[in-house]
Amino acid sequence: MKDLAIYGAGGFGKEVACLVNAINKNNPEWNLIGFFDDGYSIGESNRFGKILGGINELNNWKEKINIVFSIANPVILQELVSKIENNNILFPNLFAPDLNFLDFDSLKIGKGNLFFFGVRISCEVTVGDFNLCNGFASLGHEVEMGSFNILGPMVRLSGNVNVGNGNFFGVQSIVLQGLKIGSYVKVGAGSVMMTKTKDNSLYMGNPAKIIRYL
Repeated sequence: MKDLAIYGAGGFGKEVACLVNAINKNNPEWNLIGFFDDGYSIGESNRFGKILGGINELNNWKEKINIVFSIANPVILQELVSKIENNNILFPNLFAPDLNFLDFDSLKIGKGNLFFFGVRISCEVTVGDFNLCNGFASLGHEVEMGSFNILGPMVRLSGNVNVGNGNFFGVQSIVLQGLKIGSYVKVGAGSVMMTKTKDNSLYMGNPAKIIRYL
């Protein structure tokens, strides 16, 4: 089994630990050795493991280690990744056991992505690095998604949607067919995107309208 640690030891980190445990029940692959988190002291623990340190300890880790991020803020996630300088660190993709692939062979994917329980991925999908697809999110056919995007539970990206980098999609938000979502856009919970977006903006409503620039 390969050593794996979770960056982020809060509530979401515990959910990621549950995901790791579920994967191991089907196919024992990961040895969960603990958490990294700059907000806790080394040696503190939760029911899934101990705090091993923060970014400094991770950058000085002497052995090969796999890291997954339990960070649901695109900006913070990108900042953390940019600080990692240790060549011993690997960034696996984690897929929930019940993830529904319509055509796995046509999936193009980078590194460090998390796909939670109930996620559906259609055909001809392209995914970059360090994206989070929370429970029951759906990626339609020929979706192209960049990096550092957060999809809340039950988000729907329809077919031929193009998503840039660093976006946040709230719970049950929907992006309609063929739209382009730029970068650093926030889409409020339950919102329905019917037009392309402007970067660094917040959209809310049905149909979603721009609320303010970020």
